[in-house]
Amino acid sequence: QVQLVESGGGLVQPGGSLTLSCVVSGLEPFNIYAMAWYRQIPGGERALVAAIGSAGSTTYPDSVKGRFNISRDNAKKMLWLQMSSLKPEDAGLYLCNTFVSQRPWGRGTQVTVSS
Repeated sequence: QVQLVESGGGLVQPGGSLTLSCVVSGLEPFNIYAMAWYRQIPGGERALVAAIGSAGSTTYPDSVKGRFNISRDNAKKMLWLQMSSLKPEDAGLYLCNTFVSQRPWGRGTQVTVSS
């Protein structure tokens, strides 16, 4: 059974930085899966904010390009999302999952951007 556990969210001022973590279990072999971070807003809409391939290639939407960085450690089965220059529109519930054929979602970690 796949488990996804996000952490690291919190309150940050506009322009601030935050790093989120995701611990993955039950997804084997982990290294073959492209992984991603998603942002969910009230109402349930989710948007891709970063993706990383099995070989380490990364993809970002224009809205976060240059500000967000996704990384992974296949030995630790972990993902990270480094966020900087945060904007109010970046706020939301951040969740990790596979890039395609998403597994059951974890609880996510809340990011609030406010002064």
